[in-house]
Parts: sequence; structure tokens; C-alpha cells
Amino acid sequence: MTSDEGEGGTRDPLFRYDQPIFANEDILKISHLPGPDKIVGRDEHMSKVAQALNPAIFGREPTHLFIFGKTGSGKTLTARLVSERLQQEAVREDVDVRIAVIDCGEQHTEASVIKTLASQVNDPAKSGMTIPERGLSTGDYYNRLWQVLDTCSDVTIVILDEIDMLRDDEVLRKLSRAGENQKIVDSRIGIIGISNKIDYPEELTERVKSSFAHDELVFPSYDANQLREILANRKDAFKPGVLTDDVIPLASALAAQEHGDARKAIDILRNAGRIARNESAETVTDDHVRAAKEKSEADRFSELLEGTATQSKAVLYSLVLQTGGRKTAEITTNKIYRQYLTVADDLDMDQLSERRVQELLQELDFLNVIQSEVRGRGRGQGVHGTHRLLEDPDIVKRVLLRDSRISTLE
Repeated sequence: MTSDEGEGGTRDPLFRYDQPIFANEDILKISHLPGPDKIVGRDEHMSKVAQALNPAIFGREPTHLFIFGKTGSGKTLTARLVSERLQQEAVREDVDVRIAVIDCGEQHTEASVIKTLASQVNDPAKSGMTIPERGLSTGDYYNRLWQVLDTCSDVTIVILDEIDMLRDDEVLRKLSRAGENQKIVDSRIGIIGISNKIDYPEELTERVKSSFAHDELVFPSYDANQLREILANRKDAFKPGVLTDDVIPLASALAAQEHGDARKAIDILRNAGRIARNESAETVTDDHVRAAKEKSEADRFSELLEGTATQSKAVLYSLVLQTGGRKTAEITTNKIYRQYLTVADDLDMDQLSERRVQELLQELDFLNVIQSEVRGRGRGQGVHGTHRLLEDPDIVKRVLLRDSRISTLE
């Protein structure tokens, strides 16, 4: 292998050293917080979040808040941005506000939430303690958290993203009543729970329902024009003249078809740029956008299935086969199970019981991979479960076939 001459000596030709497409790709990261003047269609919602958190500026307890809305409707972005702006204003009042953002999809147990919260807020120089990754009981983690909050923060804003993924909601009761129960004396806690399930409060245990007072806020999905504005606000990620005129309108229109998901719109735009770069193209075109849409959908679904056992994938593959390529097809548990027996036999896997397959379907529903419902057959006829895909069957099948064992079914 030869090397090309470049400034400062020879460079390895295996890699690229130019950036023909992107000027600052970080602007297209979901974690990127745009300036306040670039938040689209959420002025009213930002105001309501600010009203709930406002007491924290003066060291008082904020109003707890649940925020609902479909994926990519700006819930987490708004909560983070308002919290950070409040944090800056609290400094003027000599109030130390800390912000902890916890992804309950990853930290879904009571102990992991408390440990993560304590770790994000902790300043060992003030608290005199560390938060070990393991080795403590849940009660010990709580004790360390209370000391951390009292010594490191006047007010802590706890943002629980995907709160419906929590396996135990007792953490809400303990955090919201920490002051009342004198677990903390010199600090206050405000909780923002974020979910795409508007009926999540109905799933709370009775103990939590009776003790966790909160306000609720619903975010509508973005329309195509709002998505176009969101993408236009991030076009500085690309070099001037790289985007053809139809790229942003097409990316926003495609995302608008999927419930106005801003995350998907940004994913499509970023992947379109990457595909163009990998092709050594000089511009990003509508063909790159269409290719990026397929890639974004497959990547998103692959993330949902990450860590899923092969048996669950076999059950999901059985559902795919039963849909006949129709995303809206609703398939009964019994039909899926009969198909699963064939799939398991083809894979030379142990065949699970119908009850166990039903449990796996419930887990897939919990992960938002499928949607399951229980319906009555009629008076005296009992009930049956139906299940449908939430993603295009071809994409689901393509992602499942990435698994080396499932791929033998092709």
C-alpha cells in the first residue's frame, strides 16, 4: 500500500482528510441544544414548563410535571433547554440548581435511577463521598443520594426520560416526598417525567397515585412546515451550497408522514449527508434523502431490538410472516404461535409454550416494537390478543435477518 504526500508529511490513503459535505456534523446530533430562537412551535409549551420550574430560581420546590407526546415532538429538548435557562437565572439569586437527565430505557430499576441521579449531582469535594457503580444496597444508595443533594445542590431538576420504562415507580414517591419525610433538609427536588404514553399515570401504583402530585402537559406532533423549519435551523451542519433545494422539503415531508417525528427528520438529513459523502458526491440530493429514510428506519428499529433474545426475534419474525407485508394487519396470538412453531422448527430451536410466546409478545409491546390489544370475542366467548407491527414489515424483516441465526430463514 502506498501513501500520498500531504502537508506535514505522508498520509495514509486508507482514510479521508477532506470534509466535502459537512461543516459541523455535531449540529445534527439529537443531543445538540439549539439556541432559544431556533426552537420551533413550542413557545407555549416552554412557557408552561418554565411556570412549573420557576420556584426553583428562588430555592423553592418546583411543581412536578409529566410531559406526553409522540417520539420526536420536542419533549426532552424543551425540558432540557428550559431547565438550563432556569439554572443560569438561579445563579443570579445565589441558588445552585443541578440538572440530572436519566434515560429510564437504560436505567429502569429503582437502584440504577438513584445511583445515576446521585452520580450526576455529586461533587465529591462538597459531599465527601463517592458513588460506587456496584456493591451497595438500594437503601444505601438512597442514603448517599440524600447527603449528596443536601450538600451539593439547592434544587435538583430530575428529568426522567421514557419514564414509562421504569420497572418500579416507587422511586417517584420517595423522591417527591423526600423533603416531607425529612430525608433532605437543605435541598429541593423537581421531577419532570417524559413519556410517549399519555395513559402512563393510570399505570402508576395506588401508593404513587395518591402521593405524587403533578401537572401534565401534552406536546402535539410537528407538521411538515414545522419540520422544514427545524431542519433549516440545522443546515449550518453542511457546507454552503451542498444541499440541493429539494433536500430539506423532502426530508421534512417524509418525516411528517411518520407522525411528525423531528428526530427522524434530523436522522434522515444526517444520513443523507453521510451517504453522499461515502459516494464522494459533491451535493446531497433527493435520492440520498430517500436512501437515508430507509437507513434511518432500519437503524431505529435495530436499536429497539438490541439485546433481544433469539426466541423473541423468532416470535417477531413469525408475526412479520403473518402480516403478509401489511403494516396494519392485526394478527391473533394463536396464529402467531402456529407460525412460530414452524419457525422454531426451521431454526432447530426449542419450541416454547403458547403462554411463554404470549409473554414474549407482551415484552415486545412494552418495548414499542409491536402494539398488542386484548379484545372480547363476544358475550360468553372469552377474550383474545391481537398484535400488529409499528414499523414497515420489510424493514422489520431486514433488521431481523441481520441476526446470524435468523438469517438462515432467508
